[in-house]
Amino acid sequence: MSGWDSYRTVYCAELRAAAREFDDHGWPVVVQDDSTVLLVTGTALDVLEVPAAVGKLMCAVLRDAGAVVPVAATPTGSFFYPVTSGAALPVELRDVGGVRLHTAGATVLAPPSTVPDGWVHWRVSPALTGYRVPSADLILSAAADSVRRRNDLDRNPGAQRPAEMVAVGVR
Repeated sequence: MSGWDSYRTVYCAELRAAAREFDDHGWPVVVQDDSTVLLVTGTALDVLEVPAAVGKLMCAVLRDAGAVVPVAATPTGSFFYPVTSGAALPVELRDVGGVRLHTAGATVLAPPSTVPDGWVHWRVSPALTGYRVPSADLILSAAADSVRRRNDLDRNPGAQRPAEMVAVGVR
């Protein structure tokens, strides 16, 4: 057996185990192929997708609030936040590029799926939360707050010191 065949066998077992773990905790999944497991939205959970820049700010907002929630990231620059199903995307997030609320039977890549650019992975594993799906209100509020913060940072990046003001070689 070649190394590639051995790797594929181990990886397929890992993918099946992840799918079984999701299913055991009530997260609907579909194993699409040997490299992809998909979360099915609309019943037990929906998924908020945001660009990485917004997702990183959301992590900070949620951490400041003391909230620990599952967060997945893709190698292509998206963060996925599972949320309780049935919510609608707030007006202030509808025109933000890269922000989507996947609902009503949509499928979303779940870790440890592979894509051509790399792996979808957990930044915060759902095991840390007991697979509890966070409230959509909490996550959507954090997203809106993060978009506002990002816009404020874009408008007011902060003061920078001129190069001649930097002390170099001082002891």
